[in-house]
Amino acid sequence: MSLNKSRVLRTEPLDYKEAKWATLVKTTYTDPEGVERTWESSERLTRPAGSDIDGVGVVAILQDPSKPESEPRILLQKQWRPPVDATVIEVPAGLIDPKETPQQCAVRELREETGYVGEVVDGGFGVSPVMFNDPGFCNTNLRMIHLTVNLCLPANQNPQPELEDNEFIETFSIPLKDLWAECREFEKNGYAIDARVGTLAEGVECARRWKL
Repeated sequence: MSLNKSRVLRTEPLDYKEAKWATLVKTTYTDPEGVERTWESSERLTRPAGSDIDGVGVVAILQDPSKPESEPRILLQKQWRPPVDATVIEVPAGLIDPKETPQQCAVRELREETGYVGEVVDGGFGVSPVMFNDPGFCNTNLRMIHLTVNLCLPANQNPQPELEDNEFIETFSIPLKDLWAECREFEKNGYAIDARVGTLAEGVECARRWKL
C-alpha cells in the first residue's frame, strides 16, 4: 500500500474523556516579575510510572565490517502522519514500555519497525540527555539512542519488520554525509521532515562546514 494514498477525512474537537494519548491542560504560574499568568499546553497520558521519558528516537547507522571502506548509512523511514497530512521522513522511534530501559526500547523498536538488530554504541554517546520535542506546547520528551547495525550478522541479512496493523512504514537508508542535501530534496518532493531528522542533518552539515 502506498503511504501517499492516505488522506484526512475530517478533523473535529476531541472530548477529553475520549483522549487515550494526550490531553490539554491549563497551567497557572507566576512570571519573573510576580505576575500571575496562564499557559495552555498538552500532556502525554502514556508515560509509564517511574520513567523519566515518553519514548526514544533511534539513530541507526548501517555498517558492513567486510567492507571497511564503505561509508556509513543512516536508516530512515517514510510514514504518513495524520496531524500534518503528509508522509514524514523520520528515524525509527517509539514509546517506552513499563520497566524498560531506553536502550532496550530502542533495540526493540528498531527490530519491530525495520527488522534490523542493532547494538547500542558504547560510552557516553549511546544515550542522549532527555530532550523535549516542543516544550512551549507539550511535555513530551525522549532520549535519542545511537545504534550500529552490523550488516554481516545473519539476523540482518533479510530483515523483516513486525508492524502493527495500523503501521505502514517504508524503511530505507542514505549515506549519512548526504543527509542535509537529501532532506532538501525530500522537501521539494512534498515530504515533511521530522525535527529529529532535520536536527541530525544540521549537525552533520555544521560539522562539515566548520570542520569540527
